[in-house]
Amino acid sequence: MRVDDDLDFARRLTIIADQVTVALDRLIPPAQGPEADLMRAMRHAALANGKRMRPFYVIETGALFDAPEQSLLRTAAALECIHTYSLVHDDLPCMDDDDFRRGQPTVHKAFGEAAAVLAGDGLLTLAFKILANRDTHQDAEVRLRLIERLADAAGAQGMVGGQMIDMLEEQSPRDLNTITRMQRLKTGALISYSVEAAGIIGGANEAERNALHGFAHDLGLAYQIADDILDYEGNEDEVGKPLRTDADAGKANFVTLLGIDQAKDRVRLLAAQSREHLAMFHNRANILLQSVDFVLDRTR
Repeated sequence: MRVDDDLDFARRLTIIADQVTVALDRLIPPAQGPEADLMRAMRHAALANGKRMRPFYVIETGALFDAPEQSLLRTAAALECIHTYSLVHDDLPCMDDDDFRRGQPTVHKAFGEAAAVLAGDGLLTLAFKILANRDTHQDAEVRLRLIERLADAAGAQGMVGGQMIDMLEEQSPRDLNTITRMQRLKTGALISYSVEAAGIIGGANEAERNALHGFAHDLGLAYQIADDILDYEGNEDEVGKPLRTDADAGKANFVTLLGIDQAKDRVRLLAAQSREHLAMFHNRANILLQSVDFVLDRTR
């Protein structure tokens, strides 16, 4: 899956995003009959023009260990199904009530609320079907570990738990510790899974797994703080979704609690720490290191 080493991060991200989109197009084929509308809603969400950052980390981290290309791509596609389902549900009126995502109408706007719920459910269950299939890895133990760890990352002790904390704002106003925990679960858990899964497939040793965990831990939080900064000072046309939604809803986030300057300082600190975790991989991690710069300089 690794492409020529002289390509920079931006080009690598585009290539991997295209590969994942092609894979998802295959894994979520158009359907005839009563389920056709559901499949259209799933494809509307999954094939939209996203950055595919989480699949990028699966594939690029796996390249450190010369992991099997098909295993990495299928795992990346499964992870993108989980991420996309979470966006479909987050956009619903009962949660964030957003009208646009990835530059197009959200699924509930395009297909209705019931179809959006079911499309999210379909993407969630498809992810585990992909991982369970022998095509993902010949070793059943590897497949079981990928499934178990994704269930942890996506479930009540991971992404879903983080979303619940986010929804409890009215009952329990957020402080910095609460927001940090919320984002480590809501955003960081899937980013951590992306590098952990690559290590599982690639047979990483304990020291390598610890380094990857530290990298993802710090990068995931940096990514979310950068997202709050982007929400505060970004351009909606570039981002492809509504901005300043937390401020409009009266929700606290890293920017409102720390201030814009301290939030940017926190991102720079976390980015520096995440780079240090990759030192043991030397030049093999160059593209991963460049991805840290992307987080620092996000405009969309």
